[in-house]
Amino acid sequence: MASSSALAFTVRRKPAVLVPPAAPSPRDLKRLSDIDDQDGLRFQVPISHFFRQHDGEDDDPAPVLRGAIAAVLVHYYPFVGRLRELEGRKLAIDCTGKGVLFVEADADVRLDQFDAALGPSFPCLDDLLFDVPGSSGILDCPLLLFQVTRLACGGFVMAVRIQHTMADGLGMVQLLGAIAELARGAPAPTVRPVWGRELLQAPLLLNDDVLLPSRFAHREYDNVMDINGAIVPFEFMVHRFFIGWREIYAIRSHLPLALSRDATNFEVIMGCLWRCRTAALAPSADEEMRMICTVNIRGKKNTIIPVGYYGNAFATPVAISTAGDLLANPVSYAVELVMKAKREVDVEYILSVAALMAQRGRPHFAVAHGYLVSDVTKFGFCDLDFGWGKPVYAGPAEGGVVAIPGVASFFIALRNAMGEEGIAVPVCMPGHTMDKFVNEMGKLMRPELTDTFSKM
Repeated sequence: MASSSALAFTVRRKPAVLVPPAAPSPRDLKRLSDIDDQDGLRFQVPISHFFRQHDGEDDDPAPVLRGAIAAVLVHYYPFVGRLRELEGRKLAIDCTGKGVLFVEADADVRLDQFDAALGPSFPCLDDLLFDVPGSSGILDCPLLLFQVTRLACGGFVMAVRIQHTMADGLGMVQLLGAIAELARGAPAPTVRPVWGRELLQAPLLLNDDVLLPSRFAHREYDNVMDINGAIVPFEFMVHRFFIGWREIYAIRSHLPLALSRDATNFEVIMGCLWRCRTAALAPSADEEMRMICTVNIRGKKNTIIPVGYYGNAFATPVAISTAGDLLANPVSYAVELVMKAKREVDVEYILSVAALMAQRGRPHFAVAHGYLVSDVTKFGFCDLDFGWGKPVYAGPAEGGVVAIPGVASFFIALRNAMGEEGIAVPVCMPGHTMDKFVNEMGKLMRPELTDTFSKM
């Protein structure tokens, strides 16, 4: 039974089955990159797609999608293997050909009974993406889990859980895009998948104890103790902000004109969130606060990542400030720190991270006193057409990263109930601080009546 204060329904599932590739696949051992297998990526990412009935057709999506998955796995055959841990906590794929999990289900609920503006976190996720017993670990577990749930209105939900060490967000969209193409009848994926994990292996070490010189401090991997309970329990994600163009322009009106013109929307919103969250949590003035972002090196100047690469190709730089400085300065101070951290990332930076991983046992980035935001608005989840038109909603099924509860959330492209395009920002906060956070955000989402805003 799935339930929330506004919705309750029953899901009837068939037993989970393993789907192998449609043709024999190679049997080998493939090492992941030193970016893939860091501690911070050793979890599974839930993604959901909600579809209306298409043009009055009642074609059953389950066999169509199952066949497309089997066909795509011929090209993405490492996904049918299982993770193994080698020396030094190194992860590798044992390409066994065992297959991926597939669940077929029916639910006595219509699409229009869900929220008008669909978005995470979904209270019914456990029913729309069933955690098959023994499937949610890291080692020797399926790397993909699909559930196709037919709805009473003729629409359906396709949910998938993907092992993050195998792919980043863009890699996940590439895989799902290939399934969509084959579900629509294409003979093969347009983009040829590239393994290429050796591209992001650690550079050679000087010796067993000393890293090659690096100009990067990598403060994101500091050993920070959570001495004041700074990690927020995941169940306290109680608010989802919708930030449209009017709200973005309003936040920009609080910035100097030159900074407003140079900063991206992502950087502006991150700076705003960081300052408002700090004000709501009210830490001591000398406490270090951290804002972490994800920066992908695909498409950057002199990138080494080829088209078709689906592994993890991003870093998590961090902006750091004392709480006192964040609150004593205008929001532009936070935005500038975010920009500086984000724009430091290039190919040299990510190779330096790879070397650090190999040297220090693949540590997790620092979580205490931190907040991580990942922008998935431009990944293309909402453009995937599996043969039933574009989805009503597609993207992360959780508002934050479940492996680091309470300290991470996604920026998600969404239309609000009035049809306005914008960004949904699910926020994790202890319940007693949320009112103050909402109030602080409200201040920055009201235009500052200055020349800056009038010239935008």
